[in-house]
Amino acid sequence: MDEKKFSTFFVLLFITVSIVLFLFLILNFKSRVLNAFAAQSASIEATVTATSTMVVSVCGNGKIEKGEICDPPNSVVSNKTCQSLGYLGGTLYCNLSCDEYNTSYCISGGGGGGGGSGGYPPPPTTILSGNGQVNFTGKAYPKSTVTLLKDAQIVATTIAGDDANFQINLSNITPGSYIFSVYSEDDKGNRSSLLTFPLSVTQGVTTNVSGIFISPTIDVDKSEVKKGEILKIFGQAIPNSDITVIINSDEEIYGKTKTDKIGAYLYNLDTVQLDLGDHLAKSRATLEEEISPLSKVVSFKVGDKTVLKESSKTAIKADMNNDKRVNLVDFSILAYWYKRPSPPKNVDLNGDGKVDLIDFSIMAYYWTG
Repeated sequence: MDEKKFSTFFVLLFITVSIVLFLFLILNFKSRVLNAFAAQSASIEATVTATSTMVVSVCGNGKIEKGEICDPPNSVVSNKTCQSLGYLGGTLYCNLSCDEYNTSYCISGGGGGGGGSGGYPPPPTTILSGNGQVNFTGKAYPKSTVTLLKDAQIVATTIAGDDANFQINLSNITPGSYIFSVYSEDDKGNRSSLLTFPLSVTQGVTTNVSGIFISPTIDVDKSEVKKGEILKIFGQAIPNSDITVIINSDEEIYGKTKTDKIGAYLYNLDTVQLDLGDHLAKSRATLEEEISPLSKVVSFKVGDKTVLKESSKTAIKADMNNDKRVNLVDFSILAYWYKRPSPPKNVDLNGDGKVDLIDFSIMAYYWTG
């Protein structure tokens, strides 16, 4: 009897210790991921603060901000008049997006027309109603596909022009706080780093996000290069911009090149200056006074042989955004769907119809960083 009690006690003790150890591992993993996420967020915030030209202006807050010439919408303009624009008289109003004047109520001579009292149309209503609108404008690469995400879900795509400029307008957005992200893809299928920013959408108000400068894409022609041979580092950015290539070795090495008229760039790295082993490369673009965020990081090895890089067509499990890596971007997408109904199949990693800690443990197994 005593032996049986001892065996039962030992089994219970073993189960208890196992559970405690499992919880410790889960909490430790969660802490590490959250700390890494916080560190990366701080790094991104510092980079954006130092280099970004992105400006968020709100049409309807009564302040004339960058990209606007008047505010609030449908109100009488205070800093301009119909006469200052060459009309005989009348009342100058601000349009609905705060980027143009509404001259419909200015008098151009020849007698007034239209309806309303006194032969002129009634003034526009100043009541803001309906859901909000957000307009995104910036620079990517010529003829590249630009993708916009709202809370980790794709909501719009567009094609940038020959000048690399793009614009995406989202209307009828329910008021609330959202996390918007944008990235572009070059003609070789390489993606830029993800540019993410939180926004609050207000009822009946238009928010303009301008000056978006998408980072360059980057890739290498060899996964391993024999020391002393040339490694080709290439990608795409804004046409006629200056590209800085940064090699992370024992000491950072900087290289300079330029993009051509379609935004393509090439930098030939002489590996004689690099030690044997693994190295990382990244890039950023500069156009006049504007500086892009850093690109994604690409890895290569300096060794005693040369191995050409093969483009992988095989999807990696837990790679939510198909960038061939499992990192904090994928973690944020998975976190968004945590305990939410009907997650997408590529997010529900074990196919049980929900996102829970099991899916996070699967992601941890495939984690590349």
